[in-house]
Order: sequence, then C-alpha cells, then structure tokens
Amino acid sequence: MKRRQSDGCPVMGALQWVGDRWTLLVVRDLARGPRRTTELLTTLHPISSRTLVGRLREMEKAALIERREFNGSPPHVEYALTDRGKLLLPLLDALRRAGEALGCCACEDRRRQRGSYCEACPQRSQQNLRREVPVVLL
Repeated sequence: MKRRQSDGCPVMGALQWVGDRWTLLVVRDLARGPRRTTELLTTLHPISSRTLVGRLREMEKAALIERREFNGSPPHVEYALTDRGKLLLPLLDALRRAGEALGCCACEDRRRQRGSYCEACPQRSQQNLRREVPVVLL
C-alpha cells in the first residue's frame, strides 16, 4: 500500500492502513482465529488471489498480521492477527453496528447465497448457540 504524506492527523494515519476495501474484511475473517490463504479466498469472494496475496503482504509489513509456516504434510501457511491487528477489532465492531443502524445488512441474503453468516455477524453466534442447546420436549 502506498503511504501518502500525512498531515499528522491520527484518523488519516489509520485510514492509510485500513482505508482499502479488503483490509478490514481480512481482519474480520481473522478475528475468530488463523486462516489459510484458500479459506480467505473463499470467504472474501470475489477477491482475486493476486489481490489477496498483495494485501496480506502489506498487512504483514504493517505488523497487522503474522504469517505462520507449517512444514507438515502437506506444508501450508496460515495468517493470524497480531496484537497490533487486534486493535482494529473495535473499529470493525463499530462498522458492523453502523451498517445495522443504516440498514445495510443483508444477513439472510448472505446466508441464502453463501450458506452462512459472515464471521462478524451476531446472527452467526446466535445460530451456533441454537445448535449447541438441545431442545427438550415435555
């Protein structure tokens, strides 16, 4: 990501890291734990692999995420949020609440199209709770 000359404003400085369309979506998907590149490609559709890899490299340079290499069989790579990257989670939550308040949500549309709610969706945790709680009929 090309950094522009800042005017010293912290808002402008933060937007240089997160102002890109994909950065906060990567953070959203890594909020629940490490993910492989292929998992991120699936959840971030329609991002191209080239765009995703470029974004991941920039986020790694900015110390927002860390790349973990596993030499097992087969070898693979996972990405995880760093402590610095976790500082973006309240921003992500604020954006989710703003989207809900503005009526930007299409949770049920996403569920129909993709089979699940997004990682940050409160509907997802409610759905998981419903699965875990057994129903007892008297």
